[in-house]
Amino acid sequence: MPQGRPRPEPGPDPDAIEAVFAYHERTKHHFHRYAAALGYLDWDTQPDPFRRYPGAQLARLRIPARDRTPAYSRIFVPGAVAPRLLSPDTLSEFLYYSMSISAWKAIRENRWALRVNPSSGNLHPTEAYVVADSIEGILPTPGVHHYAPREHGLEQRTEFDPQTCSSLLAGFPEGTFLFALSSIHWREAWKYGERAYRYCQHDVGHAMAAARLSAAMLGWGLVFLDGVADRELARLLGLDRETDFEPRERETPDAVAVVVPCGVGGPGVVKASASLPSEALEAIARAAWHGKANVLSGDHVEWPAIEEVADAAAAPRSRALKGSPEALPSSMPADASDEGPTAGRIVRRRRSAVAMDGRTGLPRARFYAMLARTVPALSAIPWDAVACEPAIHLGLFVHRVSGLVPGLYALARDASAVERLRGAMDTTFSWSPPPARPEGLPLFLLKEGDFRGEAARASCEQAIAGDGAFSLGMLADFEATIRREGAHAYRRLYWEAGRVGQVLYLEAEAAGLRSTGIGCYFDDPVHQLFGLEGRGFQSLYHFTVGGAVDDPRLTTLPAYPEVTEKKDFCEGSET
Repeated sequence: MPQGRPRPEPGPDPDAIEAVFAYHERTKHHFHRYAAALGYLDWDTQPDPFRRYPGAQLARLRIPARDRTPAYSRIFVPGAVAPRLLSPDTLSEFLYYSMSISAWKAIRENRWALRVNPSSGNLHPTEAYVVADSIEGILPTPGVHHYAPREHGLEQRTEFDPQTCSSLLAGFPEGTFLFALSSIHWREAWKYGERAYRYCQHDVGHAMAAARLSAAMLGWGLVFLDGVADRELARLLGLDRETDFEPRERETPDAVAVVVPCGVGGPGVVKASASLPSEALEAIARAAWHGKANVLSGDHVEWPAIEEVADAAAAPRSRALKGSPEALPSSMPADASDEGPTAGRIVRRRRSAVAMDGRTGLPRARFYAMLARTVPALSAIPWDAVACEPAIHLGLFVHRVSGLVPGLYALARDASAVERLRGAMDTTFSWSPPPARPEGLPLFLLKEGDFRGEAARASCEQAIAGDGAFSLGMLADFEATIRREGAHAYRRLYWEAGRVGQVLYLEAEAAGLRSTGIGCYFDDPVHQLFGLEGRGFQSLYHFTVGGAVDDPRLTTLPAYPEVTEKKDFCEGSET
């Protein structure tokens, strides 16, 4: 190759692509069998839900004494929230509304924590890290910090000099810090076996959206970088330090975001394709590291399929995502009023329903508005945090939405995908626009009818999918996306599904309803319901929204009982 000419980026690895396809087929649920799992819960090895690094210094963050967040409707509109300065209090709020404990539940002598970012089985495989310059009053030196949700604090894994920090964050706006996510696959595999890798990726997507929306509450920008390889992120976070972890509880690096406290200019100022300088990463790796990860379980069951797919789907240094917009349009209707509940109240009161009442419905206008939040062309936030075109679309089972006939519906989250979806689905579907459909919302009626039974049956015979106002399957543009972008896109598709789920969770709460993400469903029977064949489109996540039935045996306790909070703020009784 002539000297000075840039070396071309290698194309997608076909072996890795086939490995993720094989894992996906292997972990499908079928009517006659479920994906491989232990088959029972070994309570003696239940993983500790809280990772800590004994030996690392913990800086406790102050729990917000009052809710300073804007009205919920404002956080989706760029520029609607004035940016607040980075400080110990605003850093605390960023984590409090994205990754912290939201409440404790108790029944008799048993007690467990809920968090603002939902998780499959409430097992929480997702860990969060903050990499930042010194912040007076909380972080005396630049460093890498692990977030401890039970204590609402930051554990300093390592510190480094100001010059290294300047090099690491060079090219980003002043005051920028990094927010990163990783996964402990064992936490999910303990319950779900081989299919657990899928659920870990859902949870990463939930956390990504939770972080972007929390940043929006502060008027901050947040952009996830797609130019950072997994091995580089592991280097930055110290996850490649093998002696610091129990080998079967290793953390897999997932994603890193640039958080821009100077405001919503983040997506325009920070390019998603930006990388982190290798010299700074090496300097951080050579620094003194503190603490070793606590052991989560006394014994483990090996699931080699998870390790194999994790290796195959590891992110290379750079990836060419289709479209790769640096910022998404912001044509969301101007509904950013100061009326209604605060964003903080909605986020911290969000719960996963365990049962639906089978009676509660939803007004058509509210249903349309809820779906519009999931369409990037209609709602810039949180979709501006990831630079890729939508590849997740919704196959809906509408049960009780006033003004709409019950039946199967489809929502294309990108209008350009309508014909591709139509060509892939049952040729007898009508594709009729429903009445009073808002402009720009690509929602279509496919087939009228009562699909409550089919919805429940498809979701592993779970009545909750048929008893809600509506339920849905998230249909990924699967094979073409992965072949084009590479095996890492397998994770990315699940992350997108998780982000959609997080928006639906909050929208349901804002509507006075409840929702639940459903990871257990019969994959191919779902595809058959919509007439889908082959690997072109695959259902990656199910969801249901409706009127929740609460369990009267459960008691709700404050998230941080040592802090006195107003009753109607975050820890009030559930609705």
